[in-house]
Amino acid sequence: MLLFETILGLLLGATLLSAIAQRANIPYPTLLAVGGALVAFLPGAPEFALPPELILALFVAPILLDAAHDASLRDLKQNWRPLLSLVLVAVGLTTFVVALTARALVPDFPWAAAIALGALVAPPDAVAALAVLRQVEPPHRIRKVLEGESLLNDASALLIYKLAIGAAAAGSFSVADAVPTFGLVVIGSIAVGWLLAWPVGYLVHRIEDAPTSVVLQFVITFGVWLLAERLGLSAVITIVVFGLTTARRSMYPMASNVRVPSFAIWESVTFVLNVLAFTLIGLQLGPILEPLSGSERVRYIGAALAILAAVILIRLLWVTVYTLLQRARRPDPQGRPARLTPKSGLVIGWSGMRGIVTLAAAIALPQSFPHRDFILFTAFVVVLGTLVLQGLTLRLLIAWLKLPKDDVVETELTEARAVALKAAMQALEQEDGPAAERLRREYKEALHQARRGGDPRDTADNALRRRVVPASRKAIEDLRHSGTIGDDAYRLVEEELDWLELSARAP
Repeated sequence: MLLFETILGLLLGATLLSAIAQRANIPYPTLLAVGGALVAFLPGAPEFALPPELILALFVAPILLDAAHDASLRDLKQNWRPLLSLVLVAVGLTTFVVALTARALVPDFPWAAAIALGALVAPPDAVAALAVLRQVEPPHRIRKVLEGESLLNDASALLIYKLAIGAAAAGSFSVADAVPTFGLVVIGSIAVGWLLAWPVGYLVHRIEDAPTSVVLQFVITFGVWLLAERLGLSAVITIVVFGLTTARRSMYPMASNVRVPSFAIWESVTFVLNVLAFTLIGLQLGPILEPLSGSERVRYIGAALAILAAVILIRLLWVTVYTLLQRARRPDPQGRPARLTPKSGLVIGWSGMRGIVTLAAAIALPQSFPHRDFILFTAFVVVLGTLVLQGLTLRLLIAWLKLPKDDVVETELTEARAVALKAAMQALEQEDGPAAERLRREYKEALHQARRGGDPRDTADNALRRRVVPASRKAIEDLRHSGTIGDDAYRLVEEELDWLELSARAP
């Protein structure tokens, strides 16, 4: 019962922190990191841990699939140059510099363990960055670069991490042996992820019951991850390719009554996973620091802070170099995104907050892994430091730079709405009767709104619907209170009114 009560308390505390963060315009992962650090030093803090082999599957698989589903393949293709520089060069440089720093500051730190440490702190987590970016509406391209990086750099970093763990177990690390293995694993993972998406997509879209579909989605997510692990492939790359493919092939035929609750549940699950990841590693900080002497604690903290500084500076340095190197290239053909400006590069460079992937990878290290305690401590310091230093100042930086706003999404949204309404009106041309005529008039008004850049739901008819729904709600509430109808009938009508209100509501 203690474990269950602890989890309930942690979730309650995280919910309160999230509400506070929303009111204070602070990214909620920042407060979660601070809360996780405080939990570690509470008197009588419980100790519990999950098996290392379960950690990555439990925490990373759903997060990656959710990110892959939301990713735009078009934007990934358009921004392939900056993405490739961040996913390969920035991750590689960070891994190498952190490994060198760890070996310089900690005696007898083996190369394999140092590379594992560098790899797990290398990938930034876009959750905190995007929480800030949504508040200030920066240029569309900055968001897309950060979203794409968050999806792809996990794959490159965790692949290096896995190779380093294998090298530590074997007692040696050979670049000549690792490169062919790396290539085969990447190719095999892409192929398996793409192939699995076809039968799974066919199966999922045929299920019309929302609870059944959601349970199946999670079972498949973990199943794909575990299958890739059993085959000796990269579970990260497999799940990313699987998510990108299924998102483009299976979501269109999924019924709306399944899609709406699915999205809500996935958002809630990713929040819970962030809460548990920060707390789990927070609870391990106490046992790590307690047996250390005062001088050892100072050495741990100093080394971790040095690695934190290296992580921040290497990213800023590389993004600056990349933006300068762009000037040597020929201008992009018409229709392709413009080069990143120095201001945009500065924002991307400062959006290097680490998060759940770093924490999960640290917790997943085997108990016998060399310098595991120091790696856990450093991972939490890097996550906490980047979330506090960068998370709390990113909004101020964007405001100071006065980045121009763009209307990319708004323009595309206007076009998509107009095309969708025209298609509906063409379909109505074959229909006769008073109902069809009323719907044609309503669609004409909605099309007029869309062409002006407004929301097509914000019509006179929908405004009237929104005004009368509260009266309907009060009427059925009175019927239930008087005993005229029972709760079954009440809930069914309440659900109908909910859908009516949602369909008529403008955001």
